[in-house]
Amino acid sequence: MKKHNFYAGPSILSQFTIDRCVDAIRDFAGTGLSILEISHRSKEFQAVMDEAEQLFKELLDIPEGYRVIFLGGGASTQFAMVPMNLLKSKAAYLDTGTWANKAIKEAKRFGEVLVVGSSKDDNYTFIPKGYEVPTDVDYFHITTNNTIFGTEIREDYDLPVRMVADMSSDIFSRPVDVSKYDLIYGGAQKNIAPAGVTFIIVKEEVLGQSERDLPTMFNYRTHVEKGSMFNTPPVFPIYAALQTLKWYKELGGVKELQRIDEEKARVLYDAIDDSRMFVGTVKPEDRSIMNVCFVMKPEYKELEKDFLDFASTRGIVGIKGHRSVGGFRASLYNALPLESVNVLVQAMNDFQAAH
Repeated sequence: MKKHNFYAGPSILSQFTIDRCVDAIRDFAGTGLSILEISHRSKEFQAVMDEAEQLFKELLDIPEGYRVIFLGGGASTQFAMVPMNLLKSKAAYLDTGTWANKAIKEAKRFGEVLVVGSSKDDNYTFIPKGYEVPTDVDYFHITTNNTIFGTEIREDYDLPVRMVADMSSDIFSRPVDVSKYDLIYGGAQKNIAPAGVTFIIVKEEVLGQSERDLPTMFNYRTHVEKGSMFNTPPVFPIYAALQTLKWYKELGGVKELQRIDEEKARVLYDAIDDSRMFVGTVKPEDRSIMNVCFVMKPEYKELEKDFLDFASTRGIVGIKGHRSVGGFRASLYNALPLESVNVLVQAMNDFQAAH
């Protein structure tokens, strides 16, 4: 039975990426060695690293003066690394979910943190609005997509302060005006690669401004100067990331990905809104197109497990909601085909008709 993978992460990869990774595991670039055992200092892998950075810049239209680096540690390490490098006295954060909250907690270890807006009291069902960001902060941090609660910021704020964004789960789902940010980071295991590599897009002018005596490994300048090769990078996930970037380019780039993603989300949200059994958990204006969260209406609540079991008979996996929200979560990352969304919608309709 064909599987329809809605897991929130690690998540679905394109068949393009999987096939090329399988080939490289057997024989990487004609070396007679597997990508799993190749030296990161080899000219063949250096070419992978160079092309991955170049394609990142091309697909996101990253302007001059920025570098792209690939590190280990996940986005959670960046929660601390960002303030280590950028927080001198005071930073502003927007609290929009679990991961934003974790970033706030880490930043407080390095200086004053102002939480300028939060939707925590309403279980993160919307993106806060109407707040003010002080102009004297070192930077303003946002989490653009909130995987657990299903909200998303799909615009680039125009503010007179440094901007930092965690784009772990919506990178490459829309064009981004990178010039409005000083640093963008994210774990790759949603829209780029298997778990194990983190991307950082950093403006070169912010490097080396920290007044702290930073550990070498936690200084962005270290990794920029060494081209992500200061220590052994996560070789296989970076290779997989390159294949995904090539696939994105073949598809037509980020604008085409945006069109596809918005269509998938529209199909599923329409089905939820038209349903007498299911209901969305997020205010419509702030709905994520990456992570669609929904529950059973109160009168059908006892059928949630039955629906999960029913969906599994259709090959649908990964739709159980996070324990913070309950219900269901369908992650519609870039590699998920519209066909899978249609299968889920049909399952919802069939289950509703049977009850």
